Amino acid sequence: MNPVGKALWFIEAHVGSDASLAEIASASGVSRYQLLRAFGTATGHSVMRYVRGRRLSEAARLLAAGAPDILSVALDAGYGSHEAFTRAFRDQFGVTPEAVRERRCLDNLPLVEAIRMDETLIVTLEPPRFETGRTLLVAGLGERYSFETNHGIPLQWQRFVPYIGNIPGQVGNVTYGVCCNADGEGNFEYIAGVEVSSFDDLPPELRRVRIPAQRYAVFTHRDHIAAIRGTVYTIWNQWLPNSGYKVADAPDFERYDEDFNPQTGTGKVEIWLPLKS
Repeated sequence: MNPVGKALWFIEAHVGSDASLAEIASASGVSRYQLLRAFGTATGHSVMRYVRGRRLSEAARLLAAGAPDILSVALDAGYGSHEAFTRAFRDQFGVTPEAVRERRCLDNLPLVEAIRMDETLIVTLEPPRFETGRTLLVAGLGERYSFETNHGIPLQWQRFVPYIGNIPGQVGNVTYGVCCNADGEGNFEYIAGVEVSSFDDLPPELRRVRIPAQRYAVFTHRDHIAAIRGTVYTIWNQWLPNSGYKVADAPDFERYDEDFNPQTGTGKVEIWLPLKS
């Protein structure tokens, strides 16, 4: 069973307890950072948002069945007070626990159901090459996403295209999609950018990221860009767990060289995965 499968099993087995990200990662046999990335690419959900959604969905079922004591339901869902539970419940479903219990119905509630792993996303990878990448300065448009909201990345690239070739100090025509500045909730920053010689004189709207010299496993994606999720999924959920390597807590990035055509979505894309030394 891969790390995400182990995480899903652990979450379901502890849906009524207050399991932490560290505990879920430990049960999965990987670091918290690796679990966040693997889980997000596999499921489209951030780990702890999924955990909260599952707990609240099970609580909603109890309330719709007429649970007599909302505080007991709250405590069983891992909340320390009626007030905290009500806030989380309303944020998740747009209604109060009292309203669900009163109407005895789950209709129109966006319940979070237990996920089954989709092994159809596994693809055949070319063997990676291993490189020690040099220090890289990247400047571009940055946006903050979760795995639930990262469908906005293609539009971000569309906004960035007019900047290419017009950024002070731009080095070459290779473009980079950098994932960085992740937090424990599964949120991360994605920067669509180019290499620059320095961060001086950049337009104020551009984000900057310094990627240090680092050892990488470099994977090549040759299919249409729309199929890149399968490549990323296979890297994080099959290759990495079986490789004996550990991922470094450092930016990972996509590298689009000159033969990639953004208009057609075709051409070679490299995925650079940072490794612990």
